[in-house]
Amino acid sequence: MLDTRELGRRPGSQHQVSTTVPAPAELGIEVLGVPEGAPVEIDLRLEAVMEGVLVTGTAHAVLVGECVRCLEEIDDEMSADFQELFVYDDGNADAEADEELDVRRLVDDLVDLEPMLRDAVVLALPFQPLCSEDCPGLCTECGARLADDPEHGHGEPIDPRWAGLAELKDAGSSGTGEN
Repeated sequence: MLDTRELGRRPGSQHQVSTTVPAPAELGIEVLGVPEGAPVEIDLRLEAVMEGVLVTGTAHAVLVGECVRCLEEIDDEMSADFQELFVYDDGNADAEADEELDVRRLVDDLVDLEPMLRDAVVLALPFQPLCSEDCPGLCTECGARLADDPEHGHGEPIDPRWAGLAELKDAGSSGTGEN
């Protein structure tokens, strides 16, 4: 929560805020996100407007996750820009209408940063995070990481209908087969 009382309600007044907050739980997507409790640096500009307080800012955080192709761990940093209008609570608030119109309200002149931060960070994350742009992924047959072994390969697959003959051929070439 961020107190806006210092800003006042005179349109045009501004206030700069830089703070570090712990990341809330589940800030991210299934395979990539900000670890819970990790520091999130937030630079904000609060501006009083006729309807309420316009909050503009940037969040910087560390990301942890895994590559969707090869499952290698990803450690990265990200920045997310956001802008949100928080409307003054005039006592005539209709929670259902606010939710439908996606209106956020000041509660006792306090701004709840968490929903805004969550929206900004999650929308800034890549849909399918990769450890590198050209990550080749995993071998579909054995699961080996192809980036570690670029020459990785397997022999031609044997048609299961002929597998019995291949075994006979292998037994005959080793000299252990009987006539």
